Amino acid sequence: MPLPEIKTILYTTSLGKHTRPVFRQAVNLAQTMKAHIIMLHVIEPIGELGHALIQNYLPEDIVKKMHDEGIDQVMQQMKTRVEKFCEEELGSLDKIVDLDIEHMIVEGNYTDSILKVAAKRNVDMIVMGSENTFGHHSQTTRQVIKGAKVPVVSVPTGKKYV
Repeated sequence: MPLPEIKTILYTTSLGKHTRPVFRQAVNLAQTMKAHIIMLHVIEPIGELGHALIQNYLPEDIVKKMHDEGIDQVMQQMKTRVEKFCEEELGSLDKIVDLDIEHMIVEGNYTDSILKVAAKRNVDMIVMGSENTFGHHSQTTRQVIKGAKVPVVSVPTGKKYV
């Protein structure tokens, strides 16, 4: 029986300041396996109460415009981070590293969204951080590991990880 081939890696990011080790690991795996990376950022939708409050103060078209501009800003932030990473970390290497990265933003529950994208895009591996912003083990990571149909690489984020 042949070893499973890793062609597509789903890299999940909160775009937090401690996520670089996770991205570094995703890039390393993608380069080693010649895999495509889907860089996923999940945005939890505003709750019904919040949406109702906003609607009382702003017209629906302005709310939609603000939403769309926010999504565009997050997408640009993702692209800027990849460029900065390549410049800072890959520029010093002897060989040229060719990254095949697709940026994706979805709205929904973190765990459900990650698992849905993994299934829909038929990914072969998920790479994500193991800690939340408070330094505790991430409930989302635990739930994704439990529900995933593919291997999940959990990378420490709050420590000095090389």
